[in-house]
Amino acid sequence: FYFPLQYQTNELNPPSPLVHCPPLIMLATPPPYPSTIVTSTNHPEPPQITIKPVDRRRILASLVATITPFFSPHHPHLNSDQFPHIPVAFLPVANARGLFQMPPVRLSNRYFLVRAGESEFESLGIINTNPVAKTSVDNGLSTIGKKQTVKAALRLKEMGACDNSCWIWPSITQRAYQAAEIIAAVNGVNRSNIVPEYSFLDARGLGAYEGKALQSVSEIYASDLVSPDIKPPPINDGTPNESVADVFVRVTQLMSILETQYSEDTVIIVSPDSDNLTILQAGLVGLDLRRHSELAFEPGEVRFFDPSSIPTYKQPASALYKCPNPPSCK
Repeated sequence: FYFPLQYQTNELNPPSPLVHCPPLIMLATPPPYPSTIVTSTNHPEPPQITIKPVDRRRILASLVATITPFFSPHHPHLNSDQFPHIPVAFLPVANARGLFQMPPVRLSNRYFLVRAGESEFESLGIINTNPVAKTSVDNGLSTIGKKQTVKAALRLKEMGACDNSCWIWPSITQRAYQAAEIIAAVNGVNRSNIVPEYSFLDARGLGAYEGKALQSVSEIYASDLVSPDIKPPPINDGTPNESVADVFVRVTQLMSILETQYSEDTVIIVSPDSDNLTILQAGLVGLDLRRHSELAFEPGEVRFFDPSSIPTYKQPASALYKCPNPPSCK
């Protein structure tokens, strides 16, 4: 498009030779990225800059593709002179650090699973899973629970869990954090190696079962055997009603963090309840999540994660409830 260039002159400011040039011709071409668009009018305005949003996933993918050839093993059937970048294709995406899936192909760390000792509420035979009260003193270890936790700490010492240093990841729930402090003291672990987890290790929220007798948990487990998506009845006091699938999402996120943050380390996971650990263990070995209650932890129980110690999976007798792709049954 054409537009004339006009200049005002006076006697003190004679016209420049440039004013006699023919009108300037500008071609509309696509702006580079990030684009800068300048609008020319009779009253010039500041240039408007338009920057496209950054796609972090593409940046990460390009970074991985750039550095992978330096770390990927040489493929025996390829000539590196002819195909210098081929090894990238032989690194499965799912094996990249941080892209954690259940069940995992391998684990970068070794894990000990610990259920905290009996809590004050458990000593009274009452279900208490409301996260609002998780840091309350009433949610701490009972007298029996403290003894159970000391035995757990001694058991970890016998197993050599912290011989070469270890990290202790407890729930911020009072009884779990107290258990972590006891484990650290018995095993000579510095308190700086205790890393409290604020949400992913909360006790499973049991909804309307809050405040009921502990024996009623068997009703929830009966529902779990039907489907991992069945939630306990809701309640309006702030207690979540979580299905097995809900807890599975939480513990998978926890493992993704641990596998990304540490390598060749020992991590002791301390949970306030059994369900976190049973669902986690079922997911790690690819067991049908509906059967997680078969792996139940007693208060103060310690278990080294060992895939060979898990019973072989067997499909339920009913074809209706078969699990084609454990741990997910969808």
